[in-house]
Amino acid sequence: MPSTDFVSQKFSFRLISLPCKFVHYSLRSSCWISDFPAQNVSESEDENGSCVESAINKDIFNAPPKMGSYQLGDSTFYMLIETYAKSGKISSLDGVLSRMKRECRVIREGDFILMFKAYRKARLPEKAMDLFMRMVEEFDCKPTVRSFNSVLNVMIQAGLFEKGLNFYDSVIGRENIIPNILTFNLVIKALCKLGKVDKAVELFREMPPQQCDPDVFTYHTLMDGLCKNDRIDEAVLLLDEMQIDGCSPTQMTFNVLISGLCKKGNMARAAKLVENMLLKGCMPNEVTYNTLIHGLCLGGKLDKALSLLNHMVSNKCLPNEVTYGTLVNGLVKQGRAVDGTALLLSMEERGFKANVYVYSSLLSGLFKEGRPEEAMRLWKDVIGKGLSPNVVLYSVLVDGLCRVGRPNDAKEVLLEMVHKGLTPNAFTYSSLIKGYFRTGNSQEALRAWKEIEGSNSIHNVVCYSVLINGLCEEGKLKDAMAVWSQMLGRGLEPDTIAYSSLIHGFCKAGLPEQGLKVFNEMLFQGVESRPDVVTYNILFNGLCNNDKIYMAIDLLNGMLDHDCDPDVHTCDIFLRALRDKMNPPEDGKAFLDVLVLRLCKKQRALAASNILQLMLQKFLPPEASAWKGVLELCCKRRKIILTLDKCRSKLFC
Repeated sequence: MPSTDFVSQKFSFRLISLPCKFVHYSLRSSCWISDFPAQNVSESEDENGSCVESAINKDIFNAPPKMGSYQLGDSTFYMLIETYAKSGKISSLDGVLSRMKRECRVIREGDFILMFKAYRKARLPEKAMDLFMRMVEEFDCKPTVRSFNSVLNVMIQAGLFEKGLNFYDSVIGRENIIPNILTFNLVIKALCKLGKVDKAVELFREMPPQQCDPDVFTYHTLMDGLCKNDRIDEAVLLLDEMQIDGCSPTQMTFNVLISGLCKKGNMARAAKLVENMLLKGCMPNEVTYNTLIHGLCLGGKLDKALSLLNHMVSNKCLPNEVTYGTLVNGLVKQGRAVDGTALLLSMEERGFKANVYVYSSLLSGLFKEGRPEEAMRLWKDVIGKGLSPNVVLYSVLVDGLCRVGRPNDAKEVLLEMVHKGLTPNAFTYSSLIKGYFRTGNSQEALRAWKEIEGSNSIHNVVCYSVLINGLCEEGKLKDAMAVWSQMLGRGLEPDTIAYSSLIHGFCKAGLPEQGLKVFNEMLFQGVESRPDVVTYNILFNGLCNNDKIYMAIDLLNGMLDHDCDPDVHTCDIFLRALRDKMNPPEDGKAFLDVLVLRLCKKQRALAASNILQLMLQKFLPPEASAWKGVLELCCKRRKIILTLDKCRSKLFC
């Protein structure tokens, strides 16, 4: 009969791998380990009662070797690595790893991969890369492409695309690791995310010679990268190549291309792609329909978008909140908020609940269309349905009430908002200040501003810009300058609106030279304060009204050099000045002809064609050189030649 010591040792050897509850019982009943209190056993259960954590406490884990000749086996460590990795206990995982290193334990590659996954979940990509580099030297585990891909995926998932590519370059070719399809897919994804699409295409072409054929994910990733870099034609060509190579496209593949075409406004081509999709036996899903509906809404084709909604339902593809939200937003943008409200009712009848953002869009649209009563009914409807308005919805209501001349009511809404524990943002406060200025009540606007300052709620460039603009509109230039100084004193950098507002104030006061000084300061600031066409038009108008036409023309030359295109308002300002301020008066035809030619030389087709249309509307016939410049810029040479050949054949045949 075996001795008691031998039985105890055998029992302790089996103890580690027993189920958690049994271990707990054994530890409490065993005589040889009774010195350890019950609380030393850590155990937690999920909803189904299964153990989700190791039952082995650190003290107990370290104790068995002291009880006799028993030694912990490698399987114990492997179990702990798996347990800690799955539960995300990084510190415990590192502790086990350190002990295994001290005891010269063998760690399998699969266990390293478990640790890499744990680092990915914990968002510790640097630790994963560091551990990979230590695999051979410290743990004598030779990595393969499996562990390499695991670490590379950690880097890509963390958005460290450049570091991921550097990691790829430092390992592949040196560690005798041969990349597989997953490796290529990850690297192509990183290149596309960094905008290095040409390099991604180059790598894609290197795959077949390395006995690695692209799969559907490779094509999808590269197509997405091409579409996002405005290379739709190349992406569509990849679809043909993909099918020739025997790789069947999926819904995801078609959706990427359809999305790219819709963003470009090429709906006809997107529709043909849907037909191709159907021919391949690949049925459109809700993503396909939502993409098409969004594209139609962007192009202002709301009726076709609504028709597509019915087609979607008839094909047994149920619309979702995204579908309805897109349509409602599209209707609002076209000034059809009432139709949007009707669609909202239809949506709710079908069992969908609109979120606060859909209501925000509708509420804003109704106010902008001058329908405050309907907007307030919609607001009551939101409250009545038990929805909790957020900051966005409250801010839209404040802005809408100010828009229709009810800033006092808007202030009551703002107070209610604060009472409910919501913090107003810059848009909320700036809307209220703007509302008081619109009603000519600058005192209340300033009082509202002081309340904001007193509560230290917000000190934002947007609010300062609105305040400066309002004061300048009322001719209170000194007050505006004081606010400007205060803004600079707080360390805030003025944006384009703030600069434009102050320039407008100087020009309105008959001081365009002061406006030019502010403008020159603006040119040396960052991107956020870059002058736009509105800023230039303010200065053009101020200079021309003060008989400084030649200074305005010099400024126009600078505008063209800074890649800012003149618009119709720019032309109207100069035409009026040439007619009213010049002696003798000029009709401005020669001026516009030269402007069109200059824009053509700078390859600015849209601006040149818009000015050409303006000339025709004002009965100022452009010179042949202006016509030629715009036509060559807007039309492809081959199409022009074909059109001319058709005309000749009709005339002479």
